[in-house]
Amino acid sequence: MGKVKSRNKRKVKPSTVIVYIILTLLAVIYVAPLIWMVSVSLKTNTEIFQNPFKLPAVFQFENYKVAWTTGKLGIASLNSVIVCGISLIITMLIGSMAAFAIGRMKWKLANHVLAYFLLGMMIPVHCVLIPLFVHFSNLGLTNSLIGLILPYVTFSLPMSIFIMVNFYRNLPTELMEAACIDGCSIYQVFFKIALPLAKTGLFVTGLMTFVNNWNELLLAMVFISDVTKKTLPVTLTYFVGPYQTNYVQMFAAIVIAIAPSILVYSCFSNQIVEGLTAGAVKG
Repeated sequence: MGKVKSRNKRKVKPSTVIVYIILTLLAVIYVAPLIWMVSVSLKTNTEIFQNPFKLPAVFQFENYKVAWTTGKLGIASLNSVIVCGISLIITMLIGSMAAFAIGRMKWKLANHVLAYFLLGMMIPVHCVLIPLFVHFSNLGLTNSLIGLILPYVTFSLPMSIFIMVNFYRNLPTELMEAACIDGCSIYQVFFKIALPLAKTGLFVTGLMTFVNNWNELLLAMVFISDVTKKTLPVTLTYFVGPYQTNYVQMFAAIVIAIAPSILVYSCFSNQIVEGLTAGAVKG
């Protein structure tokens, strides 16, 4: 019996051990700064300079309350939710429809239109910042949430279309043909068959779009001057002063700002990886 048991034992390869060690080290490298940031947000300013890496003697939860009220994070969070939510809906609607037209409908300019959209991925925001600001000023769109929603949608569409096109191209052609034989219009094929089957792609592009827009700083800082219309990333900059900085409140505000992104990626990381893999691999 002893020999049988010894034969059934799985041998662990040295390469597997090395891989797990490397992954563990990477996990520590990524998680340790987050833990330290939460620890600092619960300290006093004196404790930060005396023992920056030591756990707080008394948890100062008051820092979060002060950061939320004094720093006006509530209004900024609401503005971010409005801007990111509307941008997400528009991007998903236009991006999925454009991707379906490019990936499933047969027309000569499909690949050229896709290449045109992908050019948007190669243009950095800094190159178009001044022209955008001038045009938006002439149109009266500066210092308004609409002035943020439009560029957010524009810069989110290329990646959304690029990912969704691969999903639509991998859908079974027989389902589309059967729907057309049954008398479905192109809109019915899209909304009733193609869109539900590509929900994983919508899920992935939606998460990426929301998180990227939630953390966006440059456009929001340039286009919005009214304090009541500032988004969350811009409001975080107010915690740093030219002569004095309240570090504990600043770290508390940062924790509040990044919490939604961490929560989303933690809950749906498997779906994100699955969606990206499904959209990139054929067959």
